[in-house]
Amino acid sequence: MTAFGPVAAGWQPVVEGFAASPEGLRLQEFLAARQAAGAVVYPPEPLRALRLTPPERVHAVILGQDPYHGPGQAEGLAFSVAPGVRLPPSLRNIFKELQRDLGCPLPTGGSLAEWAEQGVLLLNTSLTVEDGQAASHAKKGWEALTDALIAQVAAVASPCVYLLWGAHAQAKAPLIERTAHAAGREALVLMANHPSPLSALRPPVPFIGCGHFGQAGRWLAERGQTINWCLSATADVQSQKVLL
Repeated sequence: MTAFGPVAAGWQPVVEGFAASPEGLRLQEFLAARQAAGAVVYPPEPLRALRLTPPERVHAVILGQDPYHGPGQAEGLAFSVAPGVRLPPSLRNIFKELQRDLGCPLPTGGSLAEWAEQGVLLLNTSLTVEDGQAASHAKKGWEALTDALIAQVAAVASPCVYLLWGAHAQAKAPLIERTAHAAGREALVLMANHPSPLSALRPPVPFIGCGHFGQAGRWLAERGQTINWCLSATADVQSQKVLL
């Protein structure tokens, strides 16, 4: 257990080091003050991605920006929502691209925990948010931790594919490439627009049609690693209406 919640053993040195740093202490004070003031903070387990996906198992990374800010949505995994929650537009587009690229059936819910358990690190760069206030905890300290976690992955995970969707995630490409190269790790960086409806179909690299899931799967398979991107449950009629 760390100051921010339970994580797999391999992540503990980075998380504990951050928690004891000036930035980490300021972040803890900020979170405590907001909660004391009555703010509703999501998700209940900010570091869930680090509990479900130990660093030694990571072979893919998907970076998000900050958690969903609606009640019951965020579950501590980038782009993922808790079971039974209506799919947000970006997640609907992720599932559309999965279906287009790999023929995956539409799932019944929006939880991506199956990916996390296979070694897909679903990491937001800011790990908490307040109800109804997008990016409300951005630039409060989380970014120092998540950059350190990304650097740890780039230094030790091999082979590893990085799916960077949108400018915010793509800004991490130099850190990933520099660290992986210095450590002699095999890394594939794939970049496209964010899956948000505002950009999913626009140039320069539309998310719909990018083929990242197939590219990542083939590249990893050539190196002896397998990720099943298709989620286990098939969609019921109601879910299909939400997606289409």
